[in-house]
Amino acid sequence: MTLHFSHDEAADARAVALVGEGTGARSAFRYVTAALRISLGWVFLWAFLDKLFGLGHETTDAQAWVNGGHPTAGFLTKAAAGPFKDFYHSISGTASDWLFMLGLLGIGVALIAGIAMRLSASAGALLLVLMWSAVLPPANNPFMDDHLIYALVLGSLALLGAGHVYGLGATWERLHLVQRYPFLK
Repeated sequence: MTLHFSHDEAADARAVALVGEGTGARSAFRYVTAALRISLGWVFLWAFLDKLFGLGHETTDAQAWVNGGHPTAGFLTKAAAGPFKDFYHSISGTASDWLFMLGLLGIGVALIAGIAMRLSASAGALLLVLMWSAVLPPANNPFMDDHLIYALVLGSLALLGAGHVYGLGATWERLHLVQRYPFLK
């Protein structure tokens, strides 16, 4: 198995269609999409690590999941507001903790590695839209906030094949299982 980290013909074709023939613009575009993918992956992975170990950024050591804390409790029971407040209060607890934490880990690792871009971007966008809907209306705008922007960026990255640049996307997509089940791309 050969790992491809930087050159992919299909990604080149998508970049040319979007930014034209200029090699510099095409290369810059591909590297920016890779940087966006890895950055968003880190956002998800950091949230997982902070909630798991209580690294002190948003989660204290006492609130850490490994110390018996509930990663969804604070957000779903204290921060949730608006029309869906009762729904989010009702799902706070152990089952939602496991789903949330596995989602953060899976989405973060997949985005950083550049694998399963369709699946991880869809799951990430869904999680972000759910988080957006938990705090309606957003604090700084009647409708739009960073959760929706990140969701749109994730969708764009999946459509652009961003996992092929500085990622394992090309290798992942050649796997028999992924070819058999294209939703895993």
